[in-house]
Amino acid sequence: MDDRTFYAAVAERTGLSKEEAADLTRATLEMLAGQISSGEVDKLATVLPDWIVATIPRHDKSAHPMALNDFIRQLSQRTGLREDETRRGVGAVLAVLRESIDPTHLDHALSLLPKDYRQLAAA
Repeated sequence: MDDRTFYAAVAERTGLSKEEAADLTRATLEMLAGQISSGEVDKLATVLPDWIVATIPRHDKSAHPMALNDFIRQLSQRTGLREDETRRGVGAVLAVLRESIDPTHLDHALSLLPKDYRQLAAA
C-alpha cells in the first residue's frame, strides 16, 4: 500500500482530512518507534513499506514504553488534534497498518507496549 492510499484509509476511518491523517500517521509511527527497542524497530522495518521506513527514526536505545493515555496526550499536543480524534486516529493507523503487513510483526512490536495499545489496535 502506498502512502496516499494509507492516509486516505486513515482519513476515511476517522473523519479527519487527508492532511491531518498523514500528519497523525507520521507522528504515531515516530512516537511508537521511540518506545520500542532499536532491535525491534529494525525487525519491524524489514516488513514495512519503504515510505513508512523512511519516516521511522532509528535509535540505539532499549524499550521505553509509556502509558497509552500519556502517548495520546503527547500526540494530541504534537498534532493539534483533540484527544478523542487522536485516540481514534491511532486506532485507525494501527488497523490500516495491520491490514498492510503480516500482522504478526505488528502484534509482536505492540506486545512490548502496555496492553492498551493492542486493545486500541483491535478496536
